[in-house]
Amino acid sequence: MSNLLVSFKESVKLSDKFLWLIIFLISGFSLALMKSVSLEGMNYFNIQLIAMTAGLTGAFIISAIDYRILADKWIWIGIFCVLMIVYTLFFGISVEGSSGVNARAWINIPGGITFQPSELVKIGFIITFSKHLSIIIEKNKITSFWNMILVVIHALIPVILTHLQGDDGAAIIFLCMAVFMSFISGIQLRYFALALSLGVLMLPLAWKYVLADYQKQRIINQLNPESDPLNMGYQQIQGKLSIASGGFSGYGLFRGPRVANGAVPIQESDFIFSVAGEELGFLGCMSILILLVLLLLRVIYIAKKSCDNIGTIMCFGFLGLVLSQMIFNIGMCLSLLPVMGVTLPFFSAGGSSSACLYLGIGLIQSVFAHRQKSVVKKEK
Repeated sequence: MSNLLVSFKESVKLSDKFLWLIIFLISGFSLALMKSVSLEGMNYFNIQLIAMTAGLTGAFIISAIDYRILADKWIWIGIFCVLMIVYTLFFGISVEGSSGVNARAWINIPGGITFQPSELVKIGFIITFSKHLSIIIEKNKITSFWNMILVVIHALIPVILTHLQGDDGAAIIFLCMAVFMSFISGIQLRYFALALSLGVLMLPLAWKYVLADYQKQRIINQLNPESDPLNMGYQQIQGKLSIASGGFSGYGLFRGPRVANGAVPIQESDFIFSVAGEELGFLGCMSILILLVLLLLRVIYIAKKSCDNIGTIMCFGFLGLVLSQMIFNIGMCLSLLPVMGVTLPFFSAGGSSSACLYLGIGLIQSVFAHRQKSVVKKEK
């Protein structure tokens, strides 16, 4: 225990303080927005604060563990992740929304709390996929066709399982993460071109046999939300109105009339960007973007400082997670993309998402801290 405490103190000392600063600024901003959308009987501020506290505690613990030790357990982590998704698929809570949405993606845990396992699986996938790719690199088989088949199968497991849950937003994020990690690993562009070509060829089949009716309608209405303003297009229309109403500096925090009236459905989660737009205006929206971009740039910096392939790939896995969710969430808030139930990283309400994203930060800090430890040992 004493050795672990020493390791923990050393890891905190060697961690990237600038990354912690960015995360604390983002956390404070998120809590302010949660305070604004908290309603009587549903205190999103308290939920978010608990999730942040749990996530940050986990992040500090993970930062003290050598990420290579976690990577060595990749098979067990992978089995655990698959079992969680399968368990949720059969015994999870089914959430039915409007227009045919039906996702079985949550489970009950003691204390009357619901948890979304796919959020934790995203962090597990960063570990398992990084290790898989690093093994191929070390064996100098990155150009092997059969190894690429195995990589594709590995990537498709969480994609298919989350699709079966009805959570296609998560499925898309897993796919984006896999692409980022594969690209930085040095997989030849011809394989990406082949995958893209197959994907395009399969679009008609996906439209007919994979997408649900409500998903097809969302895609159609995204091109013209005003064609169905009281149903499919309602959320995006209201979100854009809230963002536009804020002007340059907004009504002021906690003073947004549309926020107070709940004009935008699910404004605390999928459409938290509209809350920032109304209450803090263009300046608030740009502040969110700047903080998230600073986070991404810092992750890239740490990736470059990593002493091995696993650390670099892990960083780009987390980069793919945050960047893809950021693009899809803001895109759907601005009606540039269809609504797909993707949260804005660190800002949206959602205990599972928030807590697990902080675990990802702990993983990145472990890459940086243990790289620093290697440097210190060499100097000694």
